[in-house]
Amino acid sequence: MKRGTITFLKVTIFILGITILTMCLFWLPGLARDTAEMNPDYAYLRFPVLFGLYCTAIPFFLALYQAFKLLNYIESDDAFSRLAVVSLGYIKNCAIAIIILYAIGILFLGSQSALHPGIVIIGGAITFATLVISLFTAVLQELLRSALEIKSENDLTV
Repeated sequence: MKRGTITFLKVTIFILGITILTMCLFWLPGLARDTAEMNPDYAYLRFPVLFGLYCTAIPFFLALYQAFKLLNYIESDDAFSRLAVVSLGYIKNCAIAIIILYAIGILFLGSQSALHPGIVIIGGAITFATLVISLFTAVLQELLRSALEIKSENDLTV
């Protein structure tokens, strides 16, 4: 892979991380405040929902960090290594954690009779996208693990 492509991917990961961090710090609290003011019946859910969203940001940022590490492995021609398999495993586990946290949040909001259809659509879209990422990284992890086993067997026969 060309160095320019890897640099582009690293910059993209960095911009994505900064964008989500900025949204978490500045946009989400204001949105929660405005929503609580517009719907005083559900104002008590302001902080639990914010807490849940911040909890989902933690595995997201961990997955971004692992993706950045994976790009460093590729850049240093160390893509076919156990470290890359481990990074893919962390990304897969972070995606599964995000899916579980969103499912818990949707169930919580449903139990509070506060599950708006828009929330279901957004939560479902995020959950579906994260499920696709989880499945894709699981497939990549197995492919890389198989390639490492084949490489190891070839190294032993030579």
